[in-house]
Amino acid sequence: MPQLSLLTPLGDLTLSEEDGAIVSLDWGRVAEQQPTALLRDAAEQLQDYFDGKRRHFQLPLAPHGTPFQRRVWAALQQIPPGETRSYGDIARALASGPRAIGQANGRNPIPIIIPCHRVVGADGSIGGYSGLDGADTKRFLLDLESRDPHP
Repeated sequence: MPQLSLLTPLGDLTLSEEDGAIVSLDWGRVAEQQPTALLRDAAEQLQDYFDGKRRHFQLPLAPHGTPFQRRVWAALQQIPPGETRSYGDIARALASGPRAIGQANGRNPIPIIIPCHRVVGADGSIGGYSGLDGADTKRFLLDLESRDPHP
């Protein structure tokens, strides 16, 4: 599976591609890099995101998961940058329960690009985050997105 690592403000991230689509974004670096045109494009889009030059990703995504998980991840992609939704909001939209949404959210294999960090508690609390430094990473991403984008 082709992979490419990049250094970001959150540390090293590794993108993985399968059959012409991004299938994962993982914390950390892999030793063996196999850059493809898609992985280079994805890395560039991520760098632009962290530099405040990009708010939306335009990449083919194929996260591995159950049909329900994929429905949740598709719903996450509809949350605009700089905004949040509660687990309950997503649950109502998908006719499910907040706990099931939280479990699918925590299994998102392409964080940041599929913005699971935009889901918060019903009372607006930050909630958990399964990546890197947990809630601190989630706060960083939400703060980054709340800034005005560069022209």
